Amino acid sequence: MAEQKGVRQFRWDKMEKEKVTDVIDRRVISGERAMLAQIYLKKGASVPMHSHENEQITFLLEGTLKFWIGEERKEMILHAGEVLHIPPNVPHQAEALEDCVDVDVFSPPRQDWLDGTDDYFRR
Repeated sequence: MAEQKGVRQFRWDKMEKEKVTDVIDRRVISGERAMLAQIYLKKGASVPMHSHENEQITFLLEGTLKFWIGEERKEMILHAGEVLHIPPNVPHQAEALEDCVDVDVFSPPRQDWLDGTDDYFRR
């Protein structure tokens, strides 16, 4: 099969993890219009309240994540095998109730993740 221009293949287990905090790591693959990230959160890890222009789909592979969504901070629990869709500009926060692995899809790609300006994450 001939290689198609711009087509790339990845293996998660061959990619280096980026250390975001002491309890959160990630691997990121970005295209022109979408980004795929594998996130590893240790029990107790917290993602502070934030929002972004990007639409987000979170598929939890392992563990349990507690979310607080919107200005009213509605609590939601996401279990392994479940998916959460977060529209653009909706404030959200998360805490790992146990060790978690999730896959996040963002459209468009998170520029702050690509250029390392995601300071809300690193506080």
